[in-house]
Amino acid sequence: MKIGIAYALPRRQAWLTIDLPGGTTVGDAITRSGIAEQFPEVDLATQKIGIFGKLVRLDTVLEDGDRVEIYRPITCDPKTVRKRGATDGAA
Repeated sequence: MKIGIAYALPRRQAWLTIDLPGGTTVGDAITRSGIAEQFPEVDLATQKIGIFGKLVRLDTVLEDGDRVEIYRPITCDPKTVRKRGATDGAA
C-alpha cells in the first residue's frame, strides 16, 4: 500500500510517499520513512500525529492512501494571536 508522510517547518517541508505492507502502524511508517533522520527535532513521544487532520495514536493501523501528518508543537497561544490580529486590523 502507498501512504504519504508530511512534516513542515516554516522554511523547510517534507512530503514522502512510501510503499508499505498491509497492517503497518503509523509509528512503523514514520520510522521506515526516515523522516526522523531528515528532521532530528521530531520527537514522537511528545508531538501529535494525524491522518488527514484527525489525531491518531502511533499504534493506528494505516490504510492504503493515508497521509500521516507530524504536527509541530504550538509555540504561542492561539487566543493571543487572534486578539493581536483584531487589534492590528482596527488601527
